[in-house]
Amino acid sequence: MEYVFEGIRLREAIEEDLEFIFESEHAVTNCQYVIPCSMEWHKKGMENSDRLHLIAEKTDGGQKIGFVILAGLEDPDDCLEFMRIVVNEKGKGYGRKILRIIKKIAFEKYKAHRLWLDVKDYNERAIHLYKSEGFIIEGKHRECVKTGDIYETLYIMAMLAQEYKQLLAVDSLKIHRKICN
Repeated sequence: MEYVFEGIRLREAIEEDLEFIFESEHAVTNCQYVIPCSMEWHKKGMENSDRLHLIAEKTDGGQKIGFVILAGLEDPDDCLEFMRIVVNEKGKGYGRKILRIIKKIAFEKYKAHRLWLDVKDYNERAIHLYKSEGFIIEGKHRECVKTGDIYETLYIMAMLAQEYKQLLAVDSLKIHRKICN
């Protein structure tokens, strides 16, 4: 399985990608925004039919730039969790492109009714991105994650299938107007 959008490819992770995943997640620029997991946790996750580990790479040369984990592929309620996104090169628009591919995978391939995620309340860059891509803050889990001696708060954000379809219709209209003008 492989998905491509504007110079970014998402492909299913293989065992040889585990070191990249582990190092990316534990990098100083990333570990403050995710809950880093062990190599064994990722390996078991890649073997779990309810999860999907994806590697993000540039289409020109295949340089790995990050990874994604989706969970709930077998959820009877058709709710997919956008469990993790880690992008190593910040500020280049890769996160937005990856997110757009994830929405397409969730709603078009897996026919999800709901795509949801949690995000630390101080991760303003991610929150802004998710909002700009149509995710809505549904709630807040106050001080639910302990990092060292600090309790952190998570926002729960989600998008429904009908909201995704509405965004596609708006994007299609914008493209049509550009072509016609």
